[in-house]
Amino acid sequence: MVTSAAQTDRLLAWMASLADATRLRLLRLLERHELGVVELCDVLQRPQSVVSRHLKVLGDQQWVRGRQQGTNRLYRMILDELDPAARKLWLVAREQTENWPTIKQDQLRLQRRLEQRESDSQAFFEGAAAEWDKLRRELYGERFSVAAMLALLPSEFVVADLGCGSGNLSAEIAPNVKQVIGVDNSSAMLKAAKRRAAGFKNVDLRKGDLSALPIDDGICDAALLVLALTYVSEPEAVLREMARILKPGGRAVVVDLMPHDRDDFRELMGQTSRGLESRLMYRLLEEAGFQNTAIKPLATEANVKGPALFLATASRRSA
Repeated sequence: MVTSAAQTDRLLAWMASLADATRLRLLRLLERHELGVVELCDVLQRPQSVVSRHLKVLGDQQWVRGRQQGTNRLYRMILDELDPAARKLWLVAREQTENWPTIKQDQLRLQRRLEQRESDSQAFFEGAAAEWDKLRRELYGERFSVAAMLALLPSEFVVADLGCGSGNLSAEIAPNVKQVIGVDNSSAMLKAAKRRAAGFKNVDLRKGDLSALPIDDGICDAALLVLALTYVSEPEAVLREMARILKPGGRAVVVDLMPHDRDDFRELMGQTSRGLESRLMYRLLEEAGFQNTAIKPLATEANVKGPALFLATASRRSA
């Protein structure tokens, strides 16, 4: 029979094992999926030594179990196999971390890994298609696909590239539209943008603040705001300016960071915020004069180290 002192010791050990952010993230993942160390490293964006160390702690406390599959070791938490007291403790921890932005970031990266896993399992049956994709890339590259999609833009469009930076988007769009107006407040960025867009007479680069755009009212058919809102202290003012320069019904596209907990990343990149919540973006766009708003997370790409991104689209209200 387990003594009261032994029960207390076990409870304290369980609590100690949960008192770590990385281990909480691991358990959230392993409760629903059996995953290998390499997959966990990718999702958590932590080195193998760190992930393995935390898995050992969780294994020693019987939160997870592992099994060998070839050269890989897979881990899983089986909720029904936990000690009843440990299960109650975990259910509280899971509930309290439900709205943790880091968990949402992990889930997006996990989704990409699971999709990749499914793709790998179907590769045997899709050999012909895989060979064709490889051959097409070798013969023609990949940029023709982007060019084909950009060609869908109406040729009479005037497009604003707000926070244009080094002009990458402006130069991509220019061959397909009437005019691109790029705005940035950095002289160094605009200098780089002028070099990149030197071959396009329809690219007009202007220095200005995003909250006071040097563009007349209602002259743009579309406006892009890519990875810029997290650098401003008043995003509502920027979105109002975005609406002001658009024609009624003009399209707005915003790409930026989803909420995250990485202060080190924010400081490294010089950003003013740690991402933007969907509810906030809906409200800001509506108050700025937009309608038909749609916001969705973008699929993460392999080997990308930054936080996940969202895509928001909307149209300016007629009145």
